[in-house]
Amino acid sequence: MIITEIGIVAGEIWHYLDQHGEVSLPQLLEGLGNRKEVILMSLGWLAREGHVLVRYEKNEYRVNLR
Repeated sequence: MIITEIGIVAGEIWHYLDQHGEVSLPQLLEGLGNRKEVILMSLGWLAREGHVLVRYEKNEYRVNLR
């Protein structure tokens, strides 16, 4: 079920950011090695819940824990 996968990947994103600090979106996608669509849905969920900050700076998206 996709909602379960989104939740699992959200946890992976949180742990990745906890270990690496702020990263670019391409770094996050490469570091997780999951399907881009699922990572983006999970990232959106985390952002909506206020767990991560996503900002656009110098022509790239940057992601970090709140």
